[in-house]
Amino acid sequence: MKQLIKIWLGTAALALALPAMAEVVVVVNPKAAESSMTKDEVAQFFLGKSSALSPVDQPESAPIRAEFYKKVTDKEASQVKALWSKLVFTGKATMPKEAADSAAVKKIVASDPKAIGYIDKSAADASVKVIYTAQ
Repeated sequence: MKQLIKIWLGTAALALALPAMAEVVVVVNPKAAESSMTKDEVAQFFLGKSSALSPVDQPESAPIRAEFYKKVTDKEASQVKALWSKLVFTGKATMPKEAADSAAVKKIVASDPKAIGYIDKSAADASVKVIYTAQ
């Protein structure tokens, strides 16, 4: 019985120590015509299938990047990287801009009406317009 209690307490402590997954939102410039998008519409920009808006990515090492690509494109970040490499090599597209973090993505999107990016929901403010919440 004591062993079971120790296991339960250890599991509970571990669960509390793990950070909660961030809620990822897709943002555009407040002046952009788009007011909302579907998952598939957002994916088009981040998979190089549409150039109407310029995607702004976060660093490969950022957990939010992996979470975004899994939830929005149903692909692993490595699969997306391979896709972009092929598009760039064949001259069909140029790599998305890469920003250091959510604050840097927000700054780029706020200053460029043709930019689209993803950030942690807690970073969103009036300088950008949220058009999709990744689920």
